[in-house]
Amino acid sequence: MNAEPAVQLRLLDLQALDARLDQIEHRRRTLPQLAQIAELEGRYAGVRDRVVAGETEVSDLERVMAKAETDVEQVRARAAKDQDLLLSGRITSAKELESLQQEVASLARRQGDLEDAELEVMERLEDARGALSGLTAERDGITAERDAAVASRDAAWGDADRDREWVGSERTKVLPDIPADLLALYDKLRADHDGVGAAALHQRRCEGCRMELTPTDIGRIRDAAPDTVLRCEECRRILVRTPESGL
Repeated sequence: MNAEPAVQLRLLDLQALDARLDQIEHRRRTLPQLAQIAELEGRYAGVRDRVVAGETEVSDLERVMAKAETDVEQVRARAAKDQDLLLSGRITSAKELESLQQEVASLARRQGDLEDAELEVMERLEDARGALSGLTAERDGITAERDAAVASRDAAWGDADRDREWVGSERTKVLPDIPADLLALYDKLRADHDGVGAAALHQRRCEGCRMELTPTDIGRIRDAAPDTVLRCEECRRILVRTPESGL
C-alpha cells in the first residue's frame, strides 16, 4: 500500500484525535462520582427499608397507644361513676355497699395496671419515634449526598461531551485527507491493537509497541520509497516516518 508522506502524517493526526476520543470515553466510564453514586444508592436502599420498618413500628405502637388510652379512660370513667355513687349516700344496703366498695377497689387496681401498660407503650413509642427520626435524617443526608454526586457527574459528563464534540469535529476535518484503503487498514488495526492503528517512528523506536527497531529493520525503512506504507515488524501497526525518526 502506498500513500504520500503528508497523508501518512495526517494518519498520525487522526490517531491522536482517536486517542483523545478514547480517553474521553474512558474518563466518562471511570468518573469517581459513578462509584460514589453506586455506594450511596446501596446505602440509601438499606436505610430506606429501615425507615419503612420504623414507620410501620411507629404506626403499630400508635394504634396500641390509642387503645391503651381508651382502656384507661373507660376504667377511669367507670371508677369515677362508682365513686360518686359510693359517696352519694344512695346505697343503704350494707351488702350492696360492700360490693360497690370491692368494685371500686378492683377498678383502681385495673386502672393502675392499665396505666403501667400505657406508660410502657408510651416509652416504646417515644423510642421508636426517636429511632425513626434518626433514620429519616440519615436517609435525607444520603439523598443530599447522592443529589450532589449526580450533579457533579452530570457536570463532568457535560464537559466530556463538549470535548468529544470538538475532537469529533476535528476528526471529521482529517478524514477526507486519508484514502479509503489506508483508512480501512487503520481502523482494522485500531480494533485489533487497543485503539492504536498507527504509530510514529521516533528515534528508531515504534511509538506503538515501544520497541526499538533492529538495524535490519532500519535499513529496510531507509530503502523504502517515501510513499510506501510501512508496518512495524513487532506489533504490525502502521509505522509512520517523521523528521524525528532517527534515520
